[in-house]
Amino acid sequence: MNLEIFPEDIRPHIIPKPEGKPFYRCLGCFKEFSIEKLLYVCPDCNQVLMIHDKNKAAISKHSGSTWQKIFDFRKMLKIPALKGIYRYHEFIGSCIPLDSIIYLGEAHTPVIEASCHLKEKTGLNFFYKNDGQNPSASFKDRGMASALSSIKYLIDQKLISDVIAVCASTGDTSAAAALYASYLTPLIKSAVLLPHKKVTPQQLSQPLGSGAQVFEIPGVFDDCMKIVEHLSTQYPVVLLNSKNAWRILGQESYSYEIAQDFDWDMTNKIVVIPIGNAGNISAIMNGFLKFHEAGIINQLPKIIGVQSEHADPVYQYYLEPDENKRQFKPVNTRPSVAQAAMIGNPVSMPRVIQIAKQYNKISGQQNVFFIQVSEQSIMDWQLTANQNGHITCTQGGECLAGLVKASTMGIATKNETAILDATAHAIKFSEFQDLYFKKQLPPAYEVQSDSKYINLPDLILPGNPDLVPSQDKRLTKTDFQHFIQEISGKIADKLNL
Repeated sequence: MNLEIFPEDIRPHIIPKPEGKPFYRCLGCFKEFSIEKLLYVCPDCNQVLMIHDKNKAAISKHSGSTWQKIFDFRKMLKIPALKGIYRYHEFIGSCIPLDSIIYLGEAHTPVIEASCHLKEKTGLNFFYKNDGQNPSASFKDRGMASALSSIKYLIDQKLISDVIAVCASTGDTSAAAALYASYLTPLIKSAVLLPHKKVTPQQLSQPLGSGAQVFEIPGVFDDCMKIVEHLSTQYPVVLLNSKNAWRILGQESYSYEIAQDFDWDMTNKIVVIPIGNAGNISAIMNGFLKFHEAGIINQLPKIIGVQSEHADPVYQYYLEPDENKRQFKPVNTRPSVAQAAMIGNPVSMPRVIQIAKQYNKISGQQNVFFIQVSEQSIMDWQLTANQNGHITCTQGGECLAGLVKASTMGIATKNETAILDATAHAIKFSEFQDLYFKKQLPPAYEVQSDSKYINLPDLILPGNPDLVPSQDKRLTKTDFQHFIQEISGKIADKLNL
């Protein structure tokens, strides 16, 4: 693209340069470490890390309005490396050259306004951000684009080689990790650990299709997570779970896109997020904080984190109003239709605690809320959303259930506009819809099928079994006309035509 068509004042800044100086900082002891090492926790205190940038001048050299202009015009570029999360290069991978960036079509997912009928049913104004329209069909691709670009950067700098990447997953992480790692074959090999029979068949097929080594482990996600944590401390492997601070950095792009989608105006906005391993809510809050500090957005939106009553450790932690008395306790999860969020010991809990506290402080009031919802409401609201024009997964149903409950609690009002995170494509969790429609969800899920949501196919057959066409037996022209007339008549009756 001819840069001469861009405004002169921002022309030198449209193509970002790798001028950043990112580093790891421990959330526990606050020690700092080089990003040239493969670190996931602090070597001294074992606490999780966040990535900061020593070159803050690169951000402060522009006003908020200038940054807005840069990002708006940068959307016009045809350079693949700048089409995804790295449109916001200076805020994400500020040290990474464009030729080390991995782009598979992630990010810039659509924000879809709720239909008029759905707004009437909820009494609220809201949008879904369809992160299921990422390459592996979930929001995890944002973090993987960042994590794998950072690995490619280290490989290109000849700092690492012969990489084996590992992750634990409830499904979506493994799909994203395997996809992005396979793009870098043979530089990277990937292995994923899944809880046996606790991942949908659609999700299991994804890492297998991408060529990853897949290991099924008895137990739940938290058990798989302990194993990959052990592997990452004992062996030279790359951990691709959200314990990896680069994952958090990439997922901040979700908040940047929301800000840009709403023309940088966050007045009376609510962002609703399902919580599993707590990396996404940490990243989204941190992203809004960065944009607010840079003057890119005018205020911080309200944040609502939602958990099922079958997996609610974050909600339980915040039940104690006195922050000095709060004690985090992992919970034993129960079966949940929001399977991707069925995590009892989220690794990013320390990030949530620190970032939420800062978020509320800068907001000047409580601006982060946590809500618990029932499995029944998750399933019913997911079906309601999808039967009104959306393609949301059960975690997206969890968000809508949380928003509706927030409204009854006075946390969300009709004067506000909410943006709900549809974290994955509905087809990934279609198994739960199928079981719901057939009234076959196991009792442990505590979901009863409501006939008003059930939708099953209606097989229409002719009265004469000899008039059934097939590939093996084609009907005569006369018989086929009889078949068309009879079947059409039966369908017309069904439709009251």
